[in-house]
Amino acid sequence: MAQRLRHDWPLLLLTLPALAQLAVFFYWPSAWNIIAFMDYSPHRPFWENPFVGFAWFERLFANPYFLPALLNTLKYAFANLLFLFPLSIVLALVMHSVVSTKVRSLFQSVVYLPYFFSWVLVVTVFVQTLGSDGLVSNWLLDFGGERLTFTSNPDSFLFLAWLQWAWKDAGWGMIIFLAALASINPSLYEAAAVDGASRWRRMWHITLPGIRPVIVLLLILHIGGILNVGFEQYQLQRNAVGYQTTEVLDTFVYYRSVIGTEGPSFGTAAGLFKGVIGLILVLVANNVAHRLGEQGIYQKS
Repeated sequence: MAQRLRHDWPLLLLTLPALAQLAVFFYWPSAWNIIAFMDYSPHRPFWENPFVGFAWFERLFANPYFLPALLNTLKYAFANLLFLFPLSIVLALVMHSVVSTKVRSLFQSVVYLPYFFSWVLVVTVFVQTLGSDGLVSNWLLDFGGERLTFTSNPDSFLFLAWLQWAWKDAGWGMIIFLAALASINPSLYEAAAVDGASRWRRMWHITLPGIRPVIVLLLILHIGGILNVGFEQYQLQRNAVGYQTTEVLDTFVYYRSVIGTEGPSFGTAAGLFKGVIGLILVLVANNVAHRLGEQGIYQKS
């Protein structure tokens, strides 16, 4: 052990900034989850805040806006998981099959670039394009049609949100799966081609099994964060389609705790609820992966 430390100390030293970042921005804030069990007020010393047990959780579950926000969160999360996650795999397979280096570079840049856009820019682009005063609406008016109500219609918001996810985030998932595809031994494809396997056969028997561990790993992580659907995307479109449609747990906490009257203990209780549910889902999904013969995110020693 001491010999390895003497040999690897430069590498360990490089990890110190990352560990410091985790300590300051994750572990230290996580310790403050204790205020979910206290009647906390920032205007008095911490030790003078009384413990109230699960009172804030009871208040959270009794709130009439909590259940609709939870159902909306689950609806958007499952839509994201069922339709966006496979899209990233499809894009990676298409990208992997392109032979031309220039075409691959262009395709990768076009698909991956929106990931770096803020949600303000993404929503603005969609409003300017598909809104009632957007580019498409003006074209329809020129041809005698009617204005679009796509960006302000609650009934179509789920599809609109999916389009925004696909444009912004599918490229990031594609990059991860491309890295997994690069680790597959090219000789497997050559041997399969010599044996007469078609492109579809090679994809089914070599490509997909080769990236299956990565698919399972990312799927477990997506399931664990299923209640984290974001804040900006829904907050920015709240006035356009109505709060009943865009109210998710993050916006619920913001309007009830941050700018509302419930206080920080209420918001912390909601965040802790999300964390516990995510942990349970990760453990269950990882156990299912082990039963199916996959490695998952960790293995028992």
